[in-house]
Amino acid sequence: MKHDIVFIGHICVDQIIPYGEPPRVAPGSAVLCGAMAAARVGARVGVVTRMHPDDEAYLAPLRALGVDCTLIPAPATTRMVVVHPTPDVDVREMRQVEDAGFMRADELPPLDARFVHLAGITDREFDLPFMRELRRRGHSISVDLQSFVRQVDERTRVITFADVPAKRQIVAMMDRVKLDVVEAEILTGERDLAKAAAMVASWGCPEVVITRADGVHARVDGVDYFEAFTNRSVVGRTGRGDTTFAGYMTRRLTQGPAESLKFAAALVSIKMESPGPFAGTLDDVLARMNGVDAARNP
Repeated sequence: MKHDIVFIGHICVDQIIPYGEPPRVAPGSAVLCGAMAAARVGARVGVVTRMHPDDEAYLAPLRALGVDCTLIPAPATTRMVVVHPTPDVDVREMRQVEDAGFMRADELPPLDARFVHLAGITDREFDLPFMRELRRRGHSISVDLQSFVRQVDERTRVITFADVPAKRQIVAMMDRVKLDVVEAEILTGERDLAKAAAMVASWGCPEVVITRADGVHARVDGVDYFEAFTNRSVVGRTGRGDTTFAGYMTRRLTQGPAESLKFAAALVSIKMESPGPFAGTLDDVLARMNGVDAARNP
């Protein structure tokens, strides 16, 4: 089957410990949040993931939306503990207590997709040979740079954020890259979104998308765009960047960057008002884009 977007990466089981609230356990990851969002607004979506076969039930919500899922068996399913030690939802302490191992090109099914997105959550998923092989096969590929900035200590399993020595090589292989403002500052030394995006683009990628708490910035072929978020709460903060980029990629199938960024900002604003992956519809997103609250104006 031909897909619009294929997401590659780990499905993760998250234990989330919010500040001042009871802990909860739920499946997460860039793959789950991104693929569900893209499928709900009409994209033909595929997922390739590594996980323990006993946990295949976590793919059920994707399959219920018509997502084609390929499970590559692994000795373990990736599991994370995410602690919010302060009321600021952007402050997180993370440990990857188990991981499913690196993706390998020889394990991939044949891919027939407009876009292939590497939706990793730590540096334990993709290596340079894997990405080079995808490029050699002629795919239009993008990557979430959290897949390299988030680095797992093999002894303690604590995740720290650090610069990536191979960042220029990685970016130069991509048609699009996604990162957030923290990752942008680590990689470029710049907190200003436009300056950081320009620097990342100078490494050889024409399309750079950066999220932060108030909105999303894109630099496409030397032109900068920004759209503010409109969410009224942040109870669904987890997966913000993954969902933003999924919405952006989906709209980029048919639209230019300005329209796509507006669409992505509207979609993720809806998502952040409820825990879990995006559960709205295309009509909800279009209404939010036009300044209408579909939930209050059915």
